[in-house]
Amino acid sequence: MGSDVSRSKEVDAYIATQPPETRRALEELRSCIWQAAPGVSELMNYNIPAFALAKGGKRDKQVMIAGYPKHVGFYPHPDVIDAFVDRLAGYKFAKGSVQFPLNKPIPKALVIEMVKLRLSQLQG
Repeated sequence: MGSDVSRSKEVDAYIATQPPETRRALEELRSCIWQAAPGVSELMNYNIPAFALAKGGKRDKQVMIAGYPKHVGFYPHPDVIDAFVDRLAGYKFAKGSVQFPLNKPIPKALVIEMVKLRLSQLQG
């Protein structure tokens, strides 16, 4: 983790309450988001970890993650899901979310690409 990351104690606490496999997957997603968006600010939104991709970014300028018993949820934005629909074929996904099962590796390169796309959409 670089010093340019604004780490949230609330996000730390959320992740700490999760079962070990969920905690591991959430930390991997968190790391991917940090890698893709240096300087991201962490916060809690809708009672789940959120990462503001723009200063003071509200929900449409955030990506979010959440832990569940059998998967982790990743919420990048509907436009991002649309752009990656072919590469998400092996996962459950909906308008603005994708589920990564706990019994499979997190597709780190894909997550990084998705966050970078959302960042470029917000900057462009």
